[in-house]
Amino acid sequence: MTGAEVLDVSRDAVWTIVVVSSPLMIVGLVVGVVISLVQALTQIQEQTLVFVPKILAIFLTLLLALPFMADALHSHMLRISSRIISG
Repeated sequence: MTGAEVLDVSRDAVWTIVVVSSPLMIVGLVVGVVISLVQALTQIQEQTLVFVPKILAIFLTLLLALPFMADALHSHMLRISSRIISG
């Protein structure tokens, strides 16, 4: 492999990671901000209050986004295997 091909494969892998993980990260960010706003408005400063809603929201998002994530990873694996086969 040449240097350009290595960079292309690396760039494709990083982009796949970003695409696959972005739904979970965005939901975690939104839920965290909403819970923080609720804590600031109600002046409830319980540190463990953030974790349960965030875990539940991320789990539900994982269940909903799993087909999309699997398809993205599957297409990435097909691209990598086609590069391996073609040499």
